[in-house]
Amino acid sequence: MTSGQDHTMLTRFILLGLTDQADQKHLFGVFLLIYAVTPVGNLGMIDLIRTSSALHTPMYFLLSVLSFLDICNSSVFTPRLLTSFLTVDQSISFAGSVVQMAFMILHGTGECLLLAIMAYGQFVAICYPVLYHTIMSKCLCIQLVVGTYAVGVSISAVQTGNAFILPYWGPNIIDHFFCDIPPPPPPVLQLACSDTTLANVILLFFSALVTVPTVSAISVSYTYILITICRMRSLEAQSKAFSTCASHLTALSLFYGSVFFVYVQPNPESASAYNKALSVFYTIVIPMLNPPVYSLGIKVSRPLYKLGFLT
Repeated sequence: MTSGQDHTMLTRFILLGLTDQADQKHLFGVFLLIYAVTPVGNLGMIDLIRTSSALHTPMYFLLSVLSFLDICNSSVFTPRLLTSFLTVDQSISFAGSVVQMAFMILHGTGECLLLAIMAYGQFVAICYPVLYHTIMSKCLCIQLVVGTYAVGVSISAVQTGNAFILPYWGPNIIDHFFCDIPPPPPPVLQLACSDTTLANVILLFFSALVTVPTVSAISVSYTYILITICRMRSLEAQSKAFSTCASHLTALSLFYGSVFFVYVQPNPESASAYNKALSVFYTIVIPMLNPPVYSLGIKVSRPLYKLGFLT
């Protein structure tokens, strides 16, 4: 029996991409356009919030941070994907895989936490408008953003280390366009040359540690928001309160909807294509869609000041 010391650790993985090499070339223009629009839209959102005094509120400060996260998240995946469309070499170095996964988890965790914080902000604005600036102070918002990144870095370090501390001697082919680890089944962990039971348990635990509290906070916040809106006597106030929540609810539905369906596997024959399509949506398409979605909320934000919201 050959000892582990006789094995050579892998130095590269092969990413098969979205489709076969011939079809991928036709997708280059589509994804190049998406990647061009994403930073333009999100940087435009950040600049609009920075230059418009009416948008200097805690909610839009958090939105500008979300826009920054979206730019970073898209940049983790799209340039590598665009390169793969035009080259024969589909490999990625072991170190590159570690970096890609680390940033993916960092930005994914950050987005989950930030969406939950924004839901809490909506709750305070609708349910306690008079205390909004007292509760959601600038200092608290900065602390929440710093805390979001701290938690993201910690979760990323644990999850990435959990995946790549395992031995990888071969095979090295990943049927995906990036080094993903969401279950089931994690494509990277499937290549490990040892028992991955503990690694999968750790993966599930830390995934739940992020998603369960954030989804719970979002659900509780919007439950109270709905109750408060239903108690409003003015139809105009109800309409504008619903309008200011609509953009955030749309973004929540897009993000958590696509992440949720990753866990709802179809038949094994189509599981790979299914996961790739969903991964494209929540890693590349959603960062492009967030600016137009939230711009709808900006249009109704100013009338809300007159109604006592966000003031």
